[in-house]
Amino acid sequence: MTRAVRAIVRGTVQGVGFRAFAVREAERLGLDGWVRNRRDGTVEAVLSGDAAAVDRMLLALGVGPPGASVVNVRSVAHAEPVAPGFSALPTE
Repeated sequence: MTRAVRAIVRGTVQGVGFRAFAVREAERLGLDGWVRNRRDGTVEAVLSGDAAAVDRMLLALGVGPPGASVVNVRSVAHAEPVAPGFSALPTE
């Protein structure tokens, strides 16, 4: 079963390699989508793929890389098409 979500990660999540961590984890889990910093200090990600892999990725985002301090991860269903592969996008 395929699932797609848009997630917002809050906490100390910029300047700690969070996007690179997210790309590595998403590729390891075989997910499509993207991750980017937002000007408000959060990180935004769109994740698409096997529902169990998306759930594992959301758990990983809740921990983050060493140096990160995640306060919370909020996700909502994402209905727009997601391009194949996973990438880090510029800050929005």
